[in-house]
Amino acid sequence: AMVEDVAVRLHAFDGRDRLSHVLASPKFHLLGTSGTVTTLAGVHLDLDRYDRRRVDGLWMDRDSVDRMVEKLVGWDFQQRVANPCIGADRADLVLAGCAILEAIRAVWPSERLRVADRGLREGILS
Repeated sequence: AMVEDVAVRLHAFDGRDRLSHVLASPKFHLLGTSGTVTTLAGVHLDLDRYDRRRVDGLWMDRDSVDRMVEKLVGWDFQQRVANPCIGADRADLVLAGCAILEAIRAVWPSERLRVADRGLREGILS
């Protein structure tokens, strides 16, 4: 239900159709910064503790992202808390983040996701 709610909001985005030429490019990919995306990357890498150097710049293909989202959604609260890349502070938030990411991926499908550990406040270059 959460994924559908976010997807409806994304479909209402005025500029969505103006991005069609970008989406058609073979170079198109999603860029995720901080939060849920870096958590997915840390779990994907099976890190004993979160390591910014290993996560930042990581490329994840569509199947890897699918598997990590399914894994996190399938874990109960305690399993999420026990994972060193999630912990108690993010154990609930990461599910909402996964729903938002899934909605974005449904509206703007991409074969690859680039993970950036540093958020937009550290700067963006396009």
